[in-house]
Amino acid sequence: MSMLYSESMSYTAAEGPRRHRYTVADYYRMGDAGILAPDARVELIDGEVIDMAPPGHPHAGTVDQLALALSSALSGRAHVRVQNPLRLDDHSEPQPDVSVLRRRPDFYKSGHPRPRDTLLVVEVADTSLLFDRDDKIPLCARHGIPEVWLVDLKAKRLVRYRSAQQGAYALIDQPDLGSRLEIASLPEARIDLSGLFS
Repeated sequence: MSMLYSESMSYTAAEGPRRHRYTVADYYRMGDAGILAPDARVELIDGEVIDMAPPGHPHAGTVDQLALALSSALSGRAHVRVQNPLRLDDHSEPQPDVSVLRRRPDFYKSGHPRPRDTLLVVEVADTSLLFDRDDKIPLCARHGIPEVWLVDLKAKRLVRYRSAQQGAYALIDQPDLGSRLEIASLPEARIDLSGLFS
């Protein structure tokens, strides 16, 4: 009996169990079928459906503050979206806290933005710092997102990741928020984040 079982296994003991990676199409079918509740806070990351913690008031307020600062500075030169899907590939569709996108006349009504449309992703981290830093930012780098800002609420710092090369960001710094920031793809815009942690 054990011989029959071992011969029918689809993986060896050394490999361990294999995970099933969901596609974006699978993910939407799960939502249509009611497997994922309409108000579920989940993201598809590398084929896995990840539960996201509900945002506390510091997180929600910071996201709103960033969206307002970016919208004001960009004054129509780009679209600013809050917690909406970004289709990276067939297995990943995160919902960044804030994303800055190339302008499109239809405001992306015909399809979610792709990496080529994305100028900046901003993640605000409270309880999600390790996941944002170790999973989502490398995922953005692998897909060529030119710039990511990680806002660490506990440490009260903004870490900026730029210049995606070979699946990693070559330039990482912590800019002085006393000076206006620029987005590498939109250098003419200056974003005032001096009151971000006050």
